[in-house]
This record gives sequence, structure tokens and C-alpha cells, in this order.
Amino acid sequence: MRLQLLALLAKEPAHGYELKQALEQIFGNAYPSPNIGQIYVTLGRLEKDGLVRSVDVEQSNRPNKKVYFCTAQGREALDEWVDSPTEGPRVRDEFFMKLVLAPMTGIADRTALINRQRRHYLGLMRDLVELAQSTDQDNRAAQLLIEGAMLHLQADLDWLERCQEELA
Repeated sequence: MRLQLLALLAKEPAHGYELKQALEQIFGNAYPSPNIGQIYVTLGRLEKDGLVRSVDVEQSNRPNKKVYFCTAQGREALDEWVDSPTEGPRVRDEFFMKLVLAPMTGIADRTALINRQRRHYLGLMRDLVELAQSTDQDNRAAQLLIEGAMLHLQADLDWLERCQEELA
């Protein structure tokens, strides 16, 4: 969450609740709503690391609020994040380790493992379909996030089929 908050602060200074609202507005219910406590803890760490600074803003009818803004060092960290590639396919897949190792010990059957994982993935897919249907169709960022998750999940389901053909 560090770099996502930093990206929002690079756009404009904000306080924690504004950052929470911005994330919710941008990603809708496609991305789990961040806990406000987690946001403030993260902001504190970003400030400690010199990536953001804060100023207290007086309010007449409310307690003062702390507004955060991105520092030059924060902008550099953000540029580095944006310029670096994101991790691709995972080679160290926990399920695959179970699939290969558990049957060797006699504690699990490969077909049972594959079927259990398939049911799990199909349940996740149903959840994503429901999420897509309940998400504002005009929120393209949220819709693309859900679509990407569905495509990855479909690839995992296809891979399970391949594992079953080869190993079970």
C-alpha cells in the first residue's frame, strides 16, 4: 500500500481519509477497501522514511488534520516503482509443491488435490463474476482489475487441467 498512497500524494496533498476515499473511488469494490488505521500507519512509515511530509491544518469546528504530501525523495521512489517491471509468472507455486510432494509421502492423492483446487478456483471465479456485476460499469479501472483477476484465474484453471493430464 506504500506506493499506492505515494502515487495518490504525488497527484495532490491529502489526509488519510481522503486517500481512503480516493482508493475506494478509483477501484470501487474491486479492490478491498483499506483500513484507515493501516493507511495512517503506512503514512507514518512513509514520513519516517522521508518519502512524505505532513503539515497540521487547523480546522475551526474540528480537531486539526494532518495533510501529507510527496517529497522529492518520494517522487524518486515512485518513479523507480513505475519504471520497474512487476513480477510475472510464479515458478514457486505452493499448490504445485503440494501436488508433487504430498503424493510422494502418501498423505494425499493428486486427483483429490487437483479437484479441491479446481473447486476453490471456481468459487473464486463465481465471486469475481458477482463482483463484476455489482461494480459500477462506468468504473473502467475496477472493471479491468476484475477482468484481469478472472483471466489469471482462468489460466490457473487451464493449468490444473494440464496438471491432471500429466500427473494424475
